[in-house]
Amino acid sequence: MRNIAVIGVGYVGLVTGACFADLGNRVTCMDISEEKIEKLKQGIMPFYEPGLEELVERNVRAGRLFFTTSYAEAIRDAEFVFIAVGTPEGVDGEADLRYVRAAAEAIADVMDHPLIIVNKSTVPVGTGDWVADIIRARRGDSVPFSVVSCPEFLREGSAISDFMNPARVVLGSLDRDAAEKVAQLHLPLRAPIVITDLRTAEMIKYASNAFLATRISFINEIAAICEVVGADVKEVANGMGYDPRIGRMFLDAGVGYGGSCFPKDVKALAHMALSNGYQPQMLQAVMSINAYQRRLVVKKLRDALGSLDGAVVGLLGLAFKPNTDDMRDAPSIDIARYIIAEGGRVRAYDPVAMEVARRILPDVEMAPDPYSLADGCDAIVIVTDWNEFKNLDLERIRDRMRRPVLVDGRNIYDPAFVRSLGFIYRGIGRGFNGEGVQK
Repeated sequence: MRNIAVIGVGYVGLVTGACFADLGNRVTCMDISEEKIEKLKQGIMPFYEPGLEELVERNVRAGRLFFTTSYAEAIRDAEFVFIAVGTPEGVDGEADLRYVRAAAEAIADVMDHPLIIVNKSTVPVGTGDWVADIIRARRGDSVPFSVVSCPEFLREGSAISDFMNPARVVLGSLDRDAAEKVAQLHLPLRAPIVITDLRTAEMIKYASNAFLATRISFINEIAAICEVVGADVKEVANGMGYDPRIGRMFLDAGVGYGGSCFPKDVKALAHMALSNGYQPQMLQAVMSINAYQRRLVVKKLRDALGSLDGAVVGLLGLAFKPNTDDMRDAPSIDIARYIIAEGGRVRAYDPVAMEVARRILPDVEMAPDPYSLADGCDAIVIVTDWNEFKNLDLERIRDRMRRPVLVDGRNIYDPAFVRSLGFIYRGIGRGFNGEGVQK
């Protein structure tokens, strides 16, 4: 059993802390938010993630997982301190490091024994050196410490599985011995471990997310070409995916990527390039295509309805992806605002994200279920590909709509089948735009 402190009980911090506790370690999760910590002590999670509540409850009950608002209490017996605070997007797309700085300063002020400080937050290249400089400036050489970068690769909705079954663990440090000790923490996961220098480890995280975002924007551009030449992007992606050099993952055309990682990380990487005198042409194209996908959905609505002025549009899905209530940079936000700006009314349903969405989209009416949402709608847009949407009674949906227009922003339905039910169907990259031709 090792003693671990985790600073920050956001998505990455709480999942990391709970999973390390489940591996048999003693973990103290610390956050400056008294409200979050108090709720966690009561077993109330700050966000939705499948399986997390049970994981936290089990390890609290076993005496391995603790919560506090005190840096001194969290670090008192710790051998490892994971910094897992937020790094929101700054004014120009750069990562805002104010919370990382605050954490580093607070750690320096209370540390009284050797520590290995692990950057878990997604931070710009060079942040590990910067954190070390902050601690050294406040503490001098009175207490030895090392800084290790250990970027996270957790997908919302499957974060616990991703932590426990990682494709790889990436560690970077100028102190090889410290990196080896952090590697020991991860040995029970039986995953490949990559040990490199600080800056390379930080870059691996950004490059990985930027590449996945690029795949999404690539297939969305292919979808646009499919529409004008009459091909079906789903079949194109399937055919491509059989090639082991390409694979099928992240080749689903639709409304584009969102969430807390891809948008922020691609912008931050582009900002790093620009600030160092390099023009990141591909990254800028990735971001441009992604922004266009949200406008494309509204264009499809306009083409099908003639005008959005006075139209009632239902959005099926609000979260940026299934199995989460995360609304950060969710495509639904832009889509709803575009429709409202053109005089339309928006109604929405999501299995778990409506409470979060109410604060962000106060002008959107929340429906209790997909069928109530359909009442009097002129069009429905599939925004999030929740499994429950794939098995809806579409005839019941059609009968409750004023006009049977369906814009399938995630390509979850078979166009021919949906059209056979009497819908005017619009997918993403499903072929020619003409009526009666697969699309």
